[in-house]
Amino acid sequence: MSHRKKLPIGIQSFAEIRQEGHYYVDKTPQILRLIDEGKYYFLSRPRRFGKSLLIDTIAELFEGNRALFEGLHAQERWDWSRRFPVIRISFSDGVLHSHQALDEKIREILRAQQERHGISCRNTSISGWLAELIQGLHERHGQRVVVLVDEYDKPILDNLTEPDIARQMRDGLRNLYSVLKGQDAHIKFAMLTGVSKFSKVSLFSGLNNLRDITVSREFSAICGYTDEDVDQVFAPELLGLDRDEIRRWYNGYNWTGTSVYNPFDLLLLFQEREFKPYWFETGTPTFLIELLTERQTFTPELERRISDMELLSSFDVDHVETDALLFQAGYLTLHGAEQILPGEWIYTLGYPNREVRTSLNKALLPRLGLTGSQGLKQRVQLLHCLQRNDFAGLQALFTAFFASIPNDWYRSNKIASYEGYYASVFYSHFAALGLDIRLEDVTNHGRIDMTVLFNGNVYLFEFKVVEQLPGGRALQQIKDRGYADKYRARGEAIHLIGVEFSKEQRSVVGFEVETLAVAAVS
Repeated sequence: MSHRKKLPIGIQSFAEIRQEGHYYVDKTPQILRLIDEGKYYFLSRPRRFGKSLLIDTIAELFEGNRALFEGLHAQERWDWSRRFPVIRISFSDGVLHSHQALDEKIREILRAQQERHGISCRNTSISGWLAELIQGLHERHGQRVVVLVDEYDKPILDNLTEPDIARQMRDGLRNLYSVLKGQDAHIKFAMLTGVSKFSKVSLFSGLNNLRDITVSREFSAICGYTDEDVDQVFAPELLGLDRDEIRRWYNGYNWTGTSVYNPFDLLLLFQEREFKPYWFETGTPTFLIELLTERQTFTPELERRISDMELLSSFDVDHVETDALLFQAGYLTLHGAEQILPGEWIYTLGYPNREVRTSLNKALLPRLGLTGSQGLKQRVQLLHCLQRNDFAGLQALFTAFFASIPNDWYRSNKIASYEGYYASVFYSHFAALGLDIRLEDVTNHGRIDMTVLFNGNVYLFEFKVVEQLPGGRALQQIKDRGYADKYRARGEAIHLIGVEFSKEQRSVVGFEVETLAVAAVS
């Protein structure tokens, strides 16, 4: 590996990456387009997606550090004779738990910016201090000011489980960001980045010309690595790794344009040379798992959800839409967009890749009644049953699981009271193994509840909830509607599996299997 470039793991400084010979994916074409097309921007992306590096690159460009851009798109396309004063504000470091702590942090940031630029401000209020700093820099340099805010929402997100404190953080940040509106004559360019998208009314107080590029097609890949980037920039690192498996594990994040990989995942994959859920393991919030459980989320539905931009943007301290949280945090991504009427867009959401689908379902299993060690044992047994096509073992596995859940758990967990609970348990076991699963699999006769493709076999599942006794309706529906026809041309064994759950007995009471002969492929 010594002949290769360095992997910029954990580095957010554009200067360090360029000076130390690290790999770098050139984002300056998109950056120049931003600067040419507008003035005020907002970008939401999940954590560890390169937002800080993007902000730092923009800062170095406006400050005129030409040597850092040698060989990049911007080198011959930027006017290096002009340098602009840049104010950088970042809340990426530390955790704040009071309004007082937030105000002190803001003053610390503004004090550092004042010292960096050699400006003495007389104002003591936060809003007055920032306004005076912007005006003073414009006057001193004869160029309007660039304002860059990184992790603008982190003080709020760190306190979402404490709504009163989160509201204080929101109000304190609004006091800071509202300054930008009144300083328009002194501002050349401004950009705010973060994980969530709070409404303009709640946080940006009149900054109506702020352009949200979160789901702009042309900027979908402004953070992250595209397939082309991986093949061209990181070609030396691909040796010995399955390229298709890299795509399945880590590609798929999309904001209506080109799909991208999370840089954090890929860089650690290239370093460790093993497929692991690197991004997921860095900090999936407990409150997310609790919220999905509390709202009785039907886990198979996470494969495909329908929403609109109003719901995807409904993120505030007092109410967080499930889809908005999952989308903005990176657990779901856009799979499609359709304009059903002029100006009316409907978005299809789903998991971005195998890492997220597998890891999120593993995290959800304890909330469905499994302990950590029990869940691991269940998954290993499930895999062995599938490898041997041991359907009696598969039935015994899930029957034993439901029987092992104490009555007290059912009394204290609302999620067990809705019909989707049983199918969620079944699905999440399979999804946690990272298997190829098709939910609501469409055929010309209807929809198959769950299709699993594994080890040269096709498994078609239909789930029914009955009051007490099985009726055989699940398997019969698969046969009556000819669900298997869709997969006969594969030339693989097809297994029809009807599963019936009893609400009375809280268990599997029907488990019928019929295996079709392998069809000859012409």
